[in-house]
Amino acid sequence: MADSSRLLLWPALHIIFHVIKGALILITIFPFAQEATKKRHIQAWSKQLLSIFGLKLKAINTEYLPKSGGYLIAANHISWIDIASIQSFLPCRFVAKSEVAGWPVFGWMARQTGTLFIRRDNKRHGKEIAKQLEDLLSKEPICIFPEGTSTAGDQVLPFKTNLFESAAQTQVQTFPMAIRYRNANQEYSDATAFIGDMTLIDSITKMLRAKAITVELIFAPSPATDLDRKDLALYCETQVRSMIETRS
Repeated sequence: MADSSRLLLWPALHIIFHVIKGALILITIFPFAQEATKKRHIQAWSKQLLSIFGLKLKAINTEYLPKSGGYLIAANHISWIDIASIQSFLPCRFVAKSEVAGWPVFGWMARQTGTLFIRRDNKRHGKEIAKQLEDLLSKEPICIFPEGTSTAGDQVLPFKTNLFESAAQTQVQTFPMAIRYRNANQEYSDATAFIGDMTLIDSITKMLRAKAITVELIFAPSPATDLDRKDLALYCETQVRSMIETRS
């Protein structure tokens, strides 16, 4: 047990140093940087974080995505590391529950990188966020996790429809994205799942003990842009569920 703990010491220290590095970038560079420069830093930092955890990234069906402009990505949600995984492939803005803003360090970092926080029990605030989304979707990709919570990754919960309203109103393309984590045998892995009463430290420790995990980001085509929010949510939910349940 002691040997195992010692083996985790260096990667744990590496994570701490990497978070400090990220904070320094946000403090010293971001206030003066152009948007493209910010995205390059976010992508590089996220790739390095995946490397520390030994996570390999595989993006599938990326030809569906536009080369530029705004669009919506609707994904299932498994772990806090989902965000770094997505940012490693595609720097974009996220919508997260307001509780995330209060997380030590990571909440502050999320705010500095443009995450929008929504208070789920406040309809008025939800409408304000929807308006912001409409403005942003004309310019840049936005990623949402419409399940409203995280799962172990072996199932997909019903997609809530409220965050699809902005895409329906602006008629931008909406792309379903399935997030899957697999082990060295290419089998389903729950090593990254951040669920239940698990703390962030518990999650980090579990991930550091895991071996050869690959995160897959699998895209499906956008449906017609004239769907209402309910049909749009249902389409994305059905596509993501199909991709999650396919183990090939």
